[in-house]
Amino acid sequence: MVQAPVTDIFGSLSAFPHYDETTHIGTRFPSKATQLSSFLSSDELLKDLATLVSHRGVVFFLDQDITIDQQKELARRMGKLSGNPRTSDLHIHPISEDVPELGKDVSVISSKGGIARAGLDQSTRASKGWHADITFERIPSDYALLKMHTLPPVGGDTLWASGYESYDRLSPAYQRFLEGLHASHSGALFNEYARRHNLPIQDPRGAPENAGSDLTAIHPVIRTNPVTGFKSLFVNQSFAKRIIELTLDESDDVLAYLSRHISENHDLQVRFRWSKNDVAIWDNRSTFHTATNDYGSSLRQGNRVVSLGERPFLDPNSKGRKEVFGIPL
Repeated sequence: MVQAPVTDIFGSLSAFPHYDETTHIGTRFPSKATQLSSFLSSDELLKDLATLVSHRGVVFFLDQDITIDQQKELARRMGKLSGNPRTSDLHIHPISEDVPELGKDVSVISSKGGIARAGLDQSTRASKGWHADITFERIPSDYALLKMHTLPPVGGDTLWASGYESYDRLSPAYQRFLEGLHASHSGALFNEYARRHNLPIQDPRGAPENAGSDLTAIHPVIRTNPVTGFKSLFVNQSFAKRIIELTLDESDDVLAYLSRHISENHDLQVRFRWSKNDVAIWDNRSTFHTATNDYGSSLRQGNRVVSLGERPFLDPNSKGRKEVFGIPL
């Protein structure tokens, strides 16, 4: 069920100091007095937070005291209050290790290895790292929350790009072409990592559809975000491997173009420089992100919680963000 687009995207969050980082993506709550842990007492605040994240793509909170259990609660309630299915819970990553104080439903994002380094090849262009989380799952993510607790002296920024603006920048003819297509997404890099490190593939992974060791799924190339009603580009360089309606050569050409479209349009991106205990919350249905691996052997580490959403779909009656708000294309 696609909700009608709203014009007041802040709602009850208007009471807290905030500003937009860029035109198309990213909002910051700069006051350290604005603590996510205090939001947990209010369904209204959490629902409005989910709405804001879905509209702005990613939202930043500084120097947060939120605990890992509160982080999990926040992710669960944001998903439920914004309408995700009853069977969607927190994701368990295929190569998660059960850290007793965290649990399998927390992904440790670390420069020492694991999820963040499974497919890293620093001999390739940095732009090859763009992705949306876990799109290889049949039920992929809606919201992700990352709290960074250990940072290098310099470097390690994260960038996000807007899937809404990526869609809106395409010509109407190219939009119509893509709206009839589906892409195969693969997490085979995690199967390979598990094999090399003698790890089991976690099963199931937060939803009954996310089961087994075959980490592949087919999703529409253009999807509708059910919270905003906007169309978004939904392929990424890390996991989308083949557009199934096209020949291999055609698919490679289209995916290569769309990857450049996301990575080379810096005016639909936002870059965030982390400080200790900052939290970023983003909507994986309508954003892409990539870390900046420029900090050598320094330790960079944080804890990520990922909520599962709905099976991706394209509502033929949905529109692009610019069309909804009457912005000239």
